[in-house]
Amino acid sequence: MDYEFARDEQGKQYMKVALSGYSLAMNPLLNKGMAFNDQEREEFNLFGIIPPRRTSLEEQRVRSYQTFRSKPSDLEKYIYLRDLQNSNETLFYSLLCEHISELMPIVYTPIVGLGCQRYSHIYRRPRGIYIAYPDRHRIDEMLAHPQLSHTRVIVVSDGERILGLGDQGAGGMGIPIGKLALYTACAGIHPAYTLPILLDTGTNNTDLQQDPLYIGWPHERIRGKDYNDFIDLFVNAVKKRFPHVLLQWEDFAQRNAKPILERYRNQLCTFNDDIQGTAAITVGTLFAAIRATQSTLQDQRIALVGAGSAGCGISQLLMDAMIESGLSREEAKKRFFLIDQFGLLTDDIKDILPFQTPFAQSKDIVSNWNLLNSNQITLKDVIKHAQPTVLIGVSGQPNLFTEDIVREMAAHVARPIIFPLSNPTTRCEAIPEDLIKWTDGNVIVSTGSPFANAMRHGKSCRIDQTNNCYIFPGVGLGLIAVKAKHVTDNMFMAAAKALADCSPTRFDPSNNLLPSLDTIREVSYKVAIAVATEAIKANLATEIPNDSLEQHINDLMWKPEYVFYKKLER
Repeated sequence: MDYEFARDEQGKQYMKVALSGYSLAMNPLLNKGMAFNDQEREEFNLFGIIPPRRTSLEEQRVRSYQTFRSKPSDLEKYIYLRDLQNSNETLFYSLLCEHISELMPIVYTPIVGLGCQRYSHIYRRPRGIYIAYPDRHRIDEMLAHPQLSHTRVIVVSDGERILGLGDQGAGGMGIPIGKLALYTACAGIHPAYTLPILLDTGTNNTDLQQDPLYIGWPHERIRGKDYNDFIDLFVNAVKKRFPHVLLQWEDFAQRNAKPILERYRNQLCTFNDDIQGTAAITVGTLFAAIRATQSTLQDQRIALVGAGSAGCGISQLLMDAMIESGLSREEAKKRFFLIDQFGLLTDDIKDILPFQTPFAQSKDIVSNWNLLNSNQITLKDVIKHAQPTVLIGVSGQPNLFTEDIVREMAAHVARPIIFPLSNPTTRCEAIPEDLIKWTDGNVIVSTGSPFANAMRHGKSCRIDQTNNCYIFPGVGLGLIAVKAKHVTDNMFMAAAKALADCSPTRFDPSNNLLPSLDTIREVSYKVAIAVATEAIKANLATEIPNDSLEQHINDLMWKPEYVFYKKLER
């Protein structure tokens, strides 16, 4: 190892470092730039390699922020931040934490989508591990590098369903990198503990296949048994190399996402953020919205457009919450209306997918509806006849929530709850300003992508973003704090409730549903406590702290600050 974490007799953290000279200055995890003090410059042979000026982290952050603001486009800003992360991670995270509301849309959605699309053309330096199908016999070798020994959290993607942009192949690596940046910025998980992985199973994006600069395997995607066997090889290698790791699946296609989760969820500590994280953030935000309407969960009727793995994950967690509140499963089922590209899911449809079946509405309920088209039950039919109180979009179809649909909903519900959650921004089902206008300011809205403030009743208001960053970093922190064996749906329910307890609507129903991103670390801390507590309760914790759980989790939360270095003799 090139470094070790250590504490002195007073408990103050420092690092033992084996590198020196250019090797140290070029290591992003260890580099301090001009903040190395005189003793470190002497001991690690840095004189002449870095400029003579001694600067503080604060001064470096000011310089970096000025450079960031000078970039002419969001893509250039994204490239700059990636370069900064690849040269000095402490400075990168200090900057990100200081300006998180401004930088998060660049580091993650929506600009990370553009970064993935342009990934092969902006590629600079290696980060993470690329495991290509032709190299599958080398997986153990790839994961054996000593620098990976600290790994506690892995985010993995195969790049097939990047946001709403489709197959980005090896360019999908931008997603694991971005997600792990949020694990660190939002929950304080040390960057040394994080590992992004891209499983390169080919790409069906012909533009990428024909691009001479494409960095991935320019081959048609593998399917079926070959794909499943490859995933098995990967998971078994991870379990062997990192027995206590948290493995997060990200942006897999619908055909693979749910089966992968079900196959491995009881083999190691693993979850799919698109399914479970999206469900928890949506349910947590919805809990806050229901509080704002001064109604109850049992009063809600849910229309959800986009009955894929994410939509059904949201519905499942919501249904569990309704049953927990006192409804029977049959009563809860009657309150869900899931719509896919072929219309409302009903129990007489032949080709319905297994994970959609629990939410298929009885054909008897819709038998008396006066349909616009006898061959399909549309969203407009559902709005008119079911009169939902909640409308959620995870369809990836822009402008799907039209004025006539929204006005029809508002005619039946005093305060309609509408969540157009698809991202990036270009895929959003509706623009918040339009929703406010079409409902005379009565809508309760939260989006999946960031939007600028909008005017409501003559006042500028912040548009809530139902961003998974409110959930998954805290969930991850709670899981690694107790080295949980598995991840359960109850843990995500606990996370959703913890988030709802952080909502400003607790004090004023007219407030925002979600706290400001400036408080995201406090939110993650509370989510982590709730998740770790649930893991202990379920006998899934393999490491329970002797002291207080709260203090243990607080101690795990890394702050992006320079620590003193001492020489590590090898």
